[in-house]
Amino acid sequence: MKIQLSDHFTYPRLFRFTLPSIIMMIVTSIYSTVDGLFVSNVVGQNALAAVNIVYPLTMIVGAFGFMLGTGGSAEVARAMGMGEGEKARQYFTTLILTIIALGAALSILCVIFMEPLALLFGADEALLDDCVVYGVIMIAGAPAFMLQTSFHSFLVCAERPKMGLWLSVGSGVTNMALDYLFIAVLGWGVAGAAAATVAGYLVGGIIPLIYFLLPNKSPLRLVKTRLWPRMLVKSCANGSSELMSNVSGSLVTALYNRILMATAGAAGVAAYTVMMYLQFVFAAVFIGFSMGTASIFSYHYGAGNTRELKSLFRKCMTVIALCSLSMVAMAQLLARPLSAIFVGYDPQLLEITVAGMRIFCLSFLTGGISVFCSGFFTSLGDGLASAAISFSRTLLFQVGSILLLPRLLGVEGIWWATPTAEALALVVAAGFLWSRRRKYQYM
Repeated sequence: MKIQLSDHFTYPRLFRFTLPSIIMMIVTSIYSTVDGLFVSNVVGQNALAAVNIVYPLTMIVGAFGFMLGTGGSAEVARAMGMGEGEKARQYFTTLILTIIALGAALSILCVIFMEPLALLFGADEALLDDCVVYGVIMIAGAPAFMLQTSFHSFLVCAERPKMGLWLSVGSGVTNMALDYLFIAVLGWGVAGAAAATVAGYLVGGIIPLIYFLLPNKSPLRLVKTRLWPRMLVKSCANGSSELMSNVSGSLVTALYNRILMATAGAAGVAAYTVMMYLQFVFAAVFIGFSMGTASIFSYHYGAGNTRELKSLFRKCMTVIALCSLSMVAMAQLLARPLSAIFVGYDPQLLEITVAGMRIFCLSFLTGGISVFCSGFFTSLGDGLASAAISFSRTLLFQVGSILLLPRLLGVEGIWWATPTAEALALVVAAGFLWSRRRKYQYM
C-alpha cells in the first residue's frame, strides 16, 4: 500500500518510507568512492591525493543544489500540508529553474579559475595537472550535479522515494561501469574518473527533470510559474544549514589536506581520503534517514498535527541512537578489510589508514544525532537553529580541533579532530532541542 505524508507513521511504516532515501544515499556514497578505488589501484597514490584535493570544490558547488532542495522542499511540503497544491507546484518549478541557472553560472566561473582554485585547496606542482584535469570535467557537470542533489529531497516530497532510489542505482551503475571502461580499460586516469562521475550526474539529474516536465501522478510537476522571491529567500535561509554543512565540510577537508601535506605528505592525504570515502558510506545512513523524514515533519507541521510530530520525533531519535551504536561497532570490525580494498598494495599506507580509521569512526557515535537535528529544524522552517548546529558541527569545532589537537597529539591528533568536533556539536544540538521544545511541541 502506498505511504502518504499525511499517514500516521509506525516504526514499520517509517522504515518503509525512509528506506529508499537511506539506500539512495548509500548507493550515492558508494559510487562516489568508486572513483577513488579505481584511481588508487590503477593510477596510484598521487592521483588519489589529487582527486581528494579537488573534490571539496565540487561539493561546495553541489551544496547550493542541496540547499535549494532541502530548504525548498520544506516550503513545498508545507504548502501541500496547507492544501495549496498549485502554489506548491509553482514553488517547485521556480526552485528548479533557479538551480539550473545558478549551476551554469558557478560552472563557468570555476572552470575559468580552476588552476588558482586547485592551488588554494592544497595542490602542489606534482599534483596540479591532475587536479586541473579532474576539476574542469567535474565542474562542467555542476548543473546536473545540483539537480541530482535537489531531486533527492523533491522526490521524497513528491511521495516518490522509490524513484529516487532507482535513479541513484542507475547513476551508480553508470558511474562504476564507466570507471572501469575509462580508467582500467582505456587508461584515461583522473580524466576518466571525472567523466564517469559526470555521466552518473546526468542520469540522476536529467531523468527526473524529464519526469516532472511530463504529466505524472505525483503531487508535483513543472508548471507555468512566476518568480517567488520571498519563497526563494526563505528556502535559502531554511536550507542554509545544509549549505553550511557541505561548504564548511569541504573547507575543513581542504584544511585537513593542507595540514597532512605539510606533516605526512601525499601518503597522509591518501589515508585521509580513504577515511572520508568510508565515512561517506556510514554517514549516508543518517543523511538518508533525515532526508526521508524531513517532508513528513514539514507536512504535519504545516497541518498543525502536533500529536504526530511528537510520535514521529520519539521514533526517529530511537532509530538514530541504535544506528549510531551499530555503526561504530561495524566500523571498528571492518577498518582493516575496508582500508585494504583501497590501499592494500602499500603495507605502510594500510597501517596508517587502519590506525586512523579506528579513531575517526568514533565520530559516528554522536554525529548521527546532530545530522538529524539539523535536518529536523530545517523541516520545521527554523533555519537559524539548523544552521547553528551545522556551523558548530562542520566548521567551528572542526577547525578548532584540527588546529589544536595535532599540536598536542601529533599526527594522531588529526584523526581525533572529527570525533571531538562531533561530541561538542551534540551539546549544541541538545541545547536547541530543549530550548525549542515548547515552540514546536515535538516533546
